[in-house]
Formats: sequence, structure tokens, C-alpha cells
Amino acid sequence: MAAPGDQRIAVPIDDPNADTEWNDILRKHGVIPEKPPSPTPMIQEAIEEARRLAHENRLEGKDLDELDELEDEEDEEFLEIYRQQRMKELSALQKKSVHGSVYPLSKPEYSREVTDASQNGPVFVLLTSSLGTNVESRVLSELWRQAAREYGDIKFCEMRASQAIENYPERNCPTILVYNKGDIVKQVVTLMTMHGVKTNMLDIDKLLVDVGAIPDNDMRVTKRRREAQDAEEEKLFSKNIRSTSDHKEEDDDDWD
Repeated sequence: MAAPGDQRIAVPIDDPNADTEWNDILRKHGVIPEKPPSPTPMIQEAIEEARRLAHENRLEGKDLDELDELEDEEDEEFLEIYRQQRMKELSALQKKSVHGSVYPLSKPEYSREVTDASQNGPVFVLLTSSLGTNVESRVLSELWRQAAREYGDIKFCEMRASQAIENYPERNCPTILVYNKGDIVKQVVTLMTMHGVKTNMLDIDKLLVDVGAIPDNDMRVTKRRREAQDAEEEKLFSKNIRSTSDHKEEDDDDWD
């Protein structure tokens, strides 16, 4: 039988985490553990840090025209820093923009224009359908031309799949082949893994980023993302306005 001093008394505790005078006494004597620190200050600190970073980076991805529009809202010295940064980025892109259009390929020049050329940077090859009824192939050909214009520092090529690979299945068109350092590092067969016939430049941007052709913070990528986000927010706003208007009309009808 345990000695009286060794017997543990059952102390009534309603809520060991509650801030009460009774719990403070129990904590002081080691009957209940110290209350864990509240996560609220840490959460608040994280929120404040996120706000600070968002404010500091609010001009990221904006082009020169967009920066000019903010002259009345932002500190001139702060804007000038971003202007200089954008001008350096644009200058660097212009120096590297040696392409600017889609290269049509033939089989004899494939090795030179693609495999060998990929030693100097990624080369993107689009194998298209020979049938005019292949909608995905037509969609991707249009996007390929737009990408070549916007990303003049990257080489985009195009070739009929049947000319590139004998008996290449039509059902596999369109096909994207990405070469780097002489090897195929990525292939995309049809647009099934993208958004089908709804594939757009955001998907092309993602492909370029995924294979390391451009950084994720490339100004062309960030601008398109921001524009897409703004468009989505505007769409949701308009939808909410219409919904509110419809409810108001229903309420008005109820009073008739």
C-alpha cells in the first residue's frame, strides 16, 4: 500500500487550457502542464509578413507602360528602380531574341536545326497533323506562332508528323518534342494532358517553365498570369452583380 504522501489526489479540472485562477494555481504546483503558447501571435506575424512581401513586390511583372500609369500612386524613386530593372530585362531579352517566328522543318535539316541547335538551348518541335480536321493540331499551331513571337529567345520549330516519322499515328497528333543538349527531355502527345482544344498560352508558359526554358518569374509569364487572374476576378464580380440583380428583381416581383 502506498504511503499517504505518495498517493495522488484527483484534482477536479474542467478545462486544463482555460485561463482561470484555479488553473494558474494548478500549473504553479505542477498538477497540470503549462498552457501551450497561443498560435494567434504566430499566425498574425505570418499574415503581416505576407502583407509586407506583397506590398514590396507589388510592382513585380509590370511592364513599362503599367509602371508609367502608377506615377501618381507610387513614390517616384521607388518606381524608377523598377523602371531600370524592367529596361535591363527587356534589353537582355532583345539581345537573346534571335528567332521570333516558327521554323518550318524538313527531314534533311532536322538534325542540324533541332538536335545540334539544342546544344545552345532548348528547342521546341511541334509535329502537326496532315489532316485539316484535327482541331487540336490547328489550335496548337496558332499558339506555337504566338509563343515564337513572344519568346524570341527560344527556338520553335514545326513539321508534319508524317514527314518526320514514317507511319506516325495520326491519333498522336499534335505532338510536342522538347530537345536540350541533343536529347529529347520532354514529349507531349496530343493536348489531353493540357486542356484539349481549350489549351491556351498559360499552358505553353507552364511547359516552358517546367523544362527550364524560362524562369517561373519571367516577366512575360507573370504578366499573363496576372491578366488571367484579373479577368477571372472581373468575371466573378460580374456574375455576382447579375446574381444580386436577379434576386432583387425576384424580391420586387414578390411585392407585386
